[in-house]
Amino acid sequence: MIVFQVKKKFALIILVALTGLLISGNQAIGKDRKSSVKSSNVGYFMNPVMGGDYPDPSVLRVGKDYYLTNSSFEYYPGLLVWHSTDLVHWERLGFALHEYVGSVWAPDLVKYGDKFYIYFPAGRKIWVVTASSPEGPWSAPIDMKLQGFIDPGHLVDAEGNRYLYLSGGSTVKLAKDGLSAIGEPVQSYAGWQFPKDWSTECFCLESPKSTVKDGYFYQTVAEGGTAGPATAHLVVSARSKSPFGPWENSPFNPIIHTSDRSERWWCQGHGSLVDDPNGNWWIMYHSYEKYFQTLGRQTLMMPVVWTKDHWFRVPEGVKSSESIHSPALQSNIPADKLSDDFSGTKLGLQWQFFKKYSPERFELKNGALNLKAEGNSFLNSSPLLVNSADRKYEIQVEYTIEPGVTAGLCLFYNEQANLRISVDAERFTVFNQQNAKIRTNNLVGKHGFLRILNDENEISFYFSGDGKMWSRLERTIDATGFNHNVFGGFMSLRAGLFAFGEGKVVFDNFVYRRL
Repeated sequence: MIVFQVKKKFALIILVALTGLLISGNQAIGKDRKSSVKSSNVGYFMNPVMGGDYPDPSVLRVGKDYYLTNSSFEYYPGLLVWHSTDLVHWERLGFALHEYVGSVWAPDLVKYGDKFYIYFPAGRKIWVVTASSPEGPWSAPIDMKLQGFIDPGHLVDAEGNRYLYLSGGSTVKLAKDGLSAIGEPVQSYAGWQFPKDWSTECFCLESPKSTVKDGYFYQTVAEGGTAGPATAHLVVSARSKSPFGPWENSPFNPIIHTSDRSERWWCQGHGSLVDDPNGNWWIMYHSYEKYFQTLGRQTLMMPVVWTKDHWFRVPEGVKSSESIHSPALQSNIPADKLSDDFSGTKLGLQWQFFKKYSPERFELKNGALNLKAEGNSFLNSSPLLVNSADRKYEIQVEYTIEPGVTAGLCLFYNEQANLRISVDAERFTVFNQQNAKIRTNNLVGKHGFLRILNDENEISFYFSGDGKMWSRLERTIDATGFNHNVFGGFMSLRAGLFAFGEGKVVFDNFVYRRL
């Protein structure tokens, strides 16, 4: 037995040594293959750089700091602004939009002079908010009186004149303060015509983002539709010597594209270019993960290189599903956290209401969240949600309900597509969409614990009186179809809390645990 242990230990040493050599060799091969990144401290990252539903990223560099925002759709407060020092690790700074103006689509975060701007579409209008710092406070939304367009992209010419690119290939000049348009939009770019036999959702010339470099104005646009078939979405580039064209399409189009549904990342598209202080360039964009569209469109990043004749492309051999050289990884930003013990004085930035932001509904008191009931059913309860980021996770919460309140945990796509476990004075109930699937009497009382397990879209439900001994409501529900292709709306399946009826519920110790 002793001889066996010695041999086993010796074999383990050899295995570790060989593994180290293999890893070093793979890294050397990777370094040779992806040596376009210049840095004295190169690391590696794996996509997604922002897991969960963070679509339509708009990224901005100011010195050594990066700022980003993305579409917030019907989740309010909206336009969450992020900060990073390496493009890989991100922290929440705050929300730029608290007033409901509709579903917020692809924004553009820019800096002009000493002021920051976010241009965004909502309700088929173009809006703008401003701030002196990315942390805010941000202004109230200003209606720019541009109707019928989406996805604005801000640009500035050499003389300091300001413009917006708009969906459909239009361009409009802005006033010097950037808060209104001068004249009518002019259609000048027809896009890049991809082959007719490609499997796409639509042509959909959208999301023009501006880059000015080497005497050229570049549009980085999306085509093909943001969902639909796995191969639908793509990133296209064009350039001109004038903001109004004529435009020349890149010989490297499409810059980003899912070519086959066997790939891990589907519907890759909607890109935003950014450079780093070392002179490297990157493109951030969104994508669905194969079989996990419930997570929404996640944020991915790829390196780009510029050719001698002033076009950009992704380096050959670099794949979004593999390890990629990154900017220097020197970030002190902690890992993103969705759990909340409600011990703070303000509601955490991981939380958003669905459609109706009502700060008067909640109060942080005695280390717990006091949430007033909203509406007379789950359909109009405006749940409080976090952006679920993993294939496999569980959520858990402690509750104390008042008489007349129905409360619970949910996985929420929209009012029609949702799963939940509710508790009231009489019973625990599991719902799939609006249909009660299983009930059991509430013998726990007004205080207890709820848990939902999401095992790669297979959902199970639990309750407990003490948080130690758990009872499972024996019904597992498949949630694979809770995505845009089925229910529309560009949402994702998010975890959260709800309360409706009369009175309030006290929630404590919300736990989001990746499995």
